[in-house]
Amino acid sequence: MALEIDQLRREYLRGGLQREDLAACPIEQFQHWLDQAVKAELKDPTAMTLATVSSEGQPSQRIVLLKGLDQRGFVFYTNYGSRKASEISTNNKVSIHFPWHELERQVKICGEVEKLPSAESLKYFLSRPKESQLAAWASAQSRPISSRQLLMQQFNSMKEKFAKGEVPLPDFWGGYRVRPSQIEFWQGGANRLHDRFEYYRDGDNWGIQRLAP
Repeated sequence: MALEIDQLRREYLRGGLQREDLAACPIEQFQHWLDQAVKAELKDPTAMTLATVSSEGQPSQRIVLLKGLDQRGFVFYTNYGSRKASEISTNNKVSIHFPWHELERQVKICGEVEKLPSAESLKYFLSRPKESQLAAWASAQSRPISSRQLLMQQFNSMKEKFAKGEVPLPDFWGGYRVRPSQIEFWQGGANRLHDRFEYYRDGDNWGIQRLAP
């Protein structure tokens, strides 16, 4: 019997979200929810979907990890030759999304991307495990490769090359910051009457409005 996917559903009953529950600053609100996601021991609470758009208008998505957060925005790292980096170079407007299913929460952020200074990228790169540093050198991210065997050969070659001393920061690898213009907080509600609040830029400040589910 075929799975009837249109019959898969569940109720969202963990609780609502009210205007008075929200911090005046969306970054503070996000940090509060992230802390709760970590405390709840969710798997990969910093995993976020990053959506970019090609020069032809084709959207593309992938999962990246949040590696920095402050009032300036949300930080991730990648290969500058990757598809995401190429698309960002032609259109720096992106969206990121955090799906915290177990808490019946989502956060969606829209904004513009800026490249991090090399010193900031270097600081993070040096904090990574050596194997991750070597992988950054070994992988020409998003480009076709004939086999996994070739990838492992490239990894082992880098491992031998940088066997002694620190692994240097590749000039084709580094960080980006998403500077938010909109941040939406979504809390599941019974009968599909979810609570949604959007923070939006209002000059140098943030406005808040409730959205219909």
